[in-house]
Amino acid sequence: MTTATTVDGIDLTGLTVAPDQTWGAVRLVPLLRPVPITDLRLHARLYDPDELSIVHTGPRSAYVSYVPHAFVASWTTDDTPAAAYGTQLRDPAASGAPTGIRLAFRRRMARRESKQRLRFLPLHLAMEGYLALQFGGPPIAWQEWTGHAVTRGLSPRVEASYTGTAIPGLDDALRIFEIHPDQCGMVLYVADTLAAAFVVSHPDDYRALHPTLLQDFYGELIFQYAHLFPAAPSFTTRLDDTAIASVADLRAQLARARADWAALHTVMAGGLLAAERLTVTPVYRMGRFTLSRFLPAFDPDAENHIGERITDDTGRLAYLKTFRLSAAQTRRGHLLSQLAAHDWDLDTTATALGTDRQGIALRLDNAGFGHLLRPDIIDACRNHARKLRDQATRTQPTSRRG
Repeated sequence: MTTATTVDGIDLTGLTVAPDQTWGAVRLVPLLRPVPITDLRLHARLYDPDELSIVHTGPRSAYVSYVPHAFVASWTTDDTPAAAYGTQLRDPAASGAPTGIRLAFRRRMARRESKQRLRFLPLHLAMEGYLALQFGGPPIAWQEWTGHAVTRGLSPRVEASYTGTAIPGLDDALRIFEIHPDQCGMVLYVADTLAAAFVVSHPDDYRALHPTLLQDFYGELIFQYAHLFPAAPSFTTRLDDTAIASVADLRAQLARARADWAALHTVMAGGLLAAERLTVTPVYRMGRFTLSRFLPAFDPDAENHIGERITDDTGRLAYLKTFRLSAAQTRRGHLLSQLAAHDWDLDTTATALGTDRQGIALRLDNAGFGHLLRPDIIDACRNHARKLRDQATRTQPTSRRG
């Protein structure tokens, strides 16, 4: 199942928006599912937080990360959800030094454990898809690329993120926020910036998996905003008491308020819900359900989210988890996508990006891919850029006081 398709946005049909809840800079918008999906259930499986997980993703390639938990999908109604308890890395203030880091080797991102049971690593499945973007490197041995680039590609690819425990206020917010009876998901904002979306199939599963949001990882932008903005404004809806003369009028006013809430958060989450050209790649088929991951169009001027989802045979969303890329991660994805679209030819790619050979070389260097170019080419571009900066500094007018 490797055939990728392109869709526009994430369809939340079957889910309704409830009034948001705020704590500091954290805003959580509950997603309710009036009719739950009963034949797909999810529960968490905890791993040792001191283990560094190595997941084999293919021949001579592996994904290395701290994986505190996995999700187990069962497409029967026999298993009950398991509660998830928070896990953390070792406390730096703890006495005594660890003897070492244990390594846990895991087989594939999504692995079938029984006839109707699948274990997969939430968010890591999506991040591995991002890291694998053009992982093989140049398909043609252009003279500008090093032998390392041609033979080993982009190995290794490294991206940094922050766990939920590092986001100020998230721990308290998840602890005190009310969970609605029909809640099957949430949209998380930090300083009114869309951080993540999480959807499951059944309210019981959401209650069990709600604490795992602390074990997920979040981007640099979310971490910075949580520190820079102490509080998010409260959005309140007022009912028009002059238009209420009966119970029917009250119901109409409440319906209007709910519609206003839904419209507001549709706009706030537009970067995900209305995202154009999401590339969806199926990963595993589970009966009438399909587990997929998706990549954005890598538009530098828009929000970009990676994620994974489970949909049924009608396209209805049963599971969703997303990660917002930082501006630097988006630029790297955009640059790699443009290189791949032009067979990694520097001149053709530079023309498509509106720059020249030196400009594309410097972009590669700034994105962390400078080591893939021949040393003489990258050194010449660096020296030329340094001379231009020095020349600009010398020609800047100096201010004098009389």
